[in-house]
Amino acid sequence: MHIAQLNIAEAKDHMESETMKDFVANTDRINALAEAHPGFIWRLVGEDSNDSYDMELWDSPFIITNMSVWKDRESLFDYVYNTAHVEILKRKKEWFHKMPRMHMVLWYVKEGHIPTITEAKEHLQHLHTHGESEYAFTFKSKF
Repeated sequence: MHIAQLNIAEAKDHMESETMKDFVANTDRINALAEAHPGFIWRLVGEDSNDSYDMELWDSPFIITNMSVWKDRESLFDYVYNTAHVEILKRKKEWFHKMPRMHMVLWYVKEGHIPTITEAKEHLQHLHTHGESEYAFTFKSKF
């Protein structure tokens, strides 16, 4: 089994704005870092872009989506917290509003399976409704 992750964030302004300029300027570098990281398998991108900003997948154009598949939890955790990605993570308050509910979920997928956004939303909703389980969890759990 591999691990899938969904992470959403509500931007403080449009991606083309001055507020989001530095975040957007770092996107390609951070995405390339993920793709080169051991354990990376796949990430969600738009049809005509190298990111998913042009994909309006929620009820607001300000909600951006990051979704990916990794070999295992350890690979994803290492990328998120032990690479230059953590620099961006530490600055998230500059660019994103605090989400009122859990905005990140992990779940297992069979090797070779690429999750859909519908599937990801189901796992996030399950986490909201039922808490952490083997079906939907966070880095805090070791399912």
